[in-house]
Amino acid sequence: MKTIIAGGGIGGLVTALYLSHNQEDVLLLEKKPSLGGRIKFVEEAGFKIDEGPTIVLLPEVILSILEEAGVDRDKIPMKRLDPLYTMHFRNGPSFTKWSDTQKQLEEITRCFPGEEEHYLQFMHDMKGRFESGKAAFLENSFYRKRTFFTKENMSSLVKMKAYQNVKKQSEQYFSHPMLQQAFQFQTLYIGGHPSHSPALYSLVTFSEHFHGVWYIEGGYASLITVLEKELRERGVEIRLNEEVLQVDYTEDRQFESVLTPSGRMKADQLVLNGDFPKAKQLISKQKETSYKASSGCLLIYLGVDKIYKEEGVHQFFMGGNLDEHMEDVFRRKQLHDDPSIYVFNPTIMDDSLAPSGQSVLYMLIPVPSGTDSTFWENKEEYADKMIELVEARGYEGLSSHIVWKKVRTPDQAEADGLYKGGSFGIQPTLGQSAVFRPQLKPFKADNIYAVGASVHPGGGVPIVMQGARLLAQHLRHS
Repeated sequence: MKTIIAGGGIGGLVTALYLSHNQEDVLLLEKKPSLGGRIKFVEEAGFKIDEGPTIVLLPEVILSILEEAGVDRDKIPMKRLDPLYTMHFRNGPSFTKWSDTQKQLEEITRCFPGEEEHYLQFMHDMKGRFESGKAAFLENSFYRKRTFFTKENMSSLVKMKAYQNVKKQSEQYFSHPMLQQAFQFQTLYIGGHPSHSPALYSLVTFSEHFHGVWYIEGGYASLITVLEKELRERGVEIRLNEEVLQVDYTEDRQFESVLTPSGRMKADQLVLNGDFPKAKQLISKQKETSYKASSGCLLIYLGVDKIYKEEGVHQFFMGGNLDEHMEDVFRRKQLHDDPSIYVFNPTIMDDSLAPSGQSVLYMLIPVPSGTDSTFWENKEEYADKMIELVEARGYEGLSSHIVWKKVRTPDQAEADGLYKGGSFGIQPTLGQSAVFRPQLKPFKADNIYAVGASVHPGGGVPIVMQGARLLAQHLRHS
């Protein structure tokens, strides 16, 4: 059995690991000069920083999947971070989040006295919902839709209060508006609006505390280096700069071959790992399906001639009004003047990322996706404003210490193949989750499959890897 995998993102790589571990013939085609998709490094002037994901969640999911696919977990060294991060509220406290329950309770007492029992109740309720949701939804494919609409699944959805949204659920647990924000904004990790994302995504917030926030030594993209090396050592054929231009069928619509700049290549089955709304156009020539794109990201990468040792690894500088910021991102499609800003400062625990005595910083601002080509004409001006905001609220003198800067916008992400420039696959709304999301077998053809952030079970590195696990299980038993 020979499989062509079109796309070398994390979903494609993990699928290739599973298939090659079972001694199957795999050809991996990647249109770019390197593997990894959203997970890669930006490297320049002696600085190195993750281009995309930085916060490592669900480490056991990552490691157990790789182990299952034949990769020794010792090859992926991780460090656990506690505290998780600090949230700096405008006109409010700097609130630190912890995995350690006692330290978290002490911090809640310091910042939001009276909310301690609310936190304990949240964690208690979410623990049961996490186990239920994981078994019912993360560990099952719903390409046969009837397998979703079971009495057990409907009961699980009711128990998880999936009919609520994340924002509403946070308001039911916590009284203080800032603490509500602290337990709802995590939907942005997967590009979702807290008011539009079903309450089952509150489990992301729970997982931060229960499973922890981690760091892969050398940066998240070091994972790709390990996986590529493993695949090459197994003899998997990897062709870079090899874009799939066309998919060929037999008369009964079964996959037969792909056309690339190098010619036609035949196989028994095809796995699409491009962002699904775009990748599906290789199969279905009809008008592009209208999906709701996830949020975009303005990403600012900085090389700095000092080390901000007193600042944490992960920090969030919350804007004055999260609801208004979200409305600008998801509905009004405009830039917000006072947005919430995430800052990643990895050099304080990993000195391999910058020249001696210097550091790298990464800033992320949620911004609209699906804008036209003129939207980002003044990106440098807006980026400089964001740097000034962070400098005023924590990184003293930052502007004067910058020696290297690079800005990445959603239009660049769209040019790289991400649907409408959304950074996280399609948006995690109720109508685009679970059975309503594209599935691993999305077409009538028996031998064409899909994996990636826009495919069930969804976005986020460990969840995409879980999607590859589901696909591998299906292929093994089909």
